[in-house]
Amino acid sequence: MEERKWDELNMDCLANVFQKVGMLSLLFDVPFVCKSWYKASLNPMCWQHLVFPDINPSDMGRQIPVRLLIQSTSVVKLVVNRSSGCATTLALPKHCSEKALEYAAKKCPALKILVLHDFMPHESSILIPKLISKWKNLEVLSLRWSYNMADIIPQIGFHCKKFVQLNAPNSIIGKDESSAMVTFVPNIRHLFLKGSGIKQENLVIILQGCKELVSLDVSDCIGFKDDDAEILQLASHIPAFVCEGSRILIPQLTD
Repeated sequence: MEERKWDELNMDCLANVFQKVGMLSLLFDVPFVCKSWYKASLNPMCWQHLVFPDINPSDMGRQIPVRLLIQSTSVVKLVVNRSSGCATTLALPKHCSEKALEYAAKKCPALKILVLHDFMPHESSILIPKLISKWKNLEVLSLRWSYNMADIIPQIGFHCKKFVQLNAPNSIIGKDESSAMVTFVPNIRHLFLKGSGIKQENLVIILQGCKELVSLDVSDCIGFKDDDAEILQLASHIPAFVCEGSRILIPQLTD
């Protein structure tokens, strides 16, 4: 009995360490060291944070075609299955297929953080609004592009009562997107829009409607001046407000 308890404790310790090694190592290195490491690598604790990496050229020296394999629907399903429904973070790979996305939505009900890649196929991205209802515990959404934000945000408002943070740098924030934020997620706490295109009047809509913001990054944006008096006044209550470098037009290049 004591030996069994020791083995279980040892497995838990290994699993705790393996959480931090990254998905590539967890798939292609750790399981092949020894039987105990392989067994520990199957613990759902290792698969709470499913972050599919952007593959670097240095990774291509491996004997398997890592770039293709890590993005395949079968690998996405394998990784999601290993989480046994316990995954709280999901950062999907480039070119994530519709089937992989739908499978992840079905098998990751505990998800709190969702990161969507900027190279996600259009066919997959348009499914996101329909899948939001699967992630009722969602707190943070990161979009590396605009996607169909005006359709996604209402679904978040309907289904994700714990939602507090939207990261959407380099996006286009028009009146539809701004109005959706104010209407459906007025209690949002953190908003990261650095480098986006957002007109002064649309930023004003957000500032007037989202009163509980504690951090707002609209630095390096196009569409308003960083010294706009109305914006600075409306944002004066936000503890972490950043707008430096924002301007109305893109400056012309000079020789």
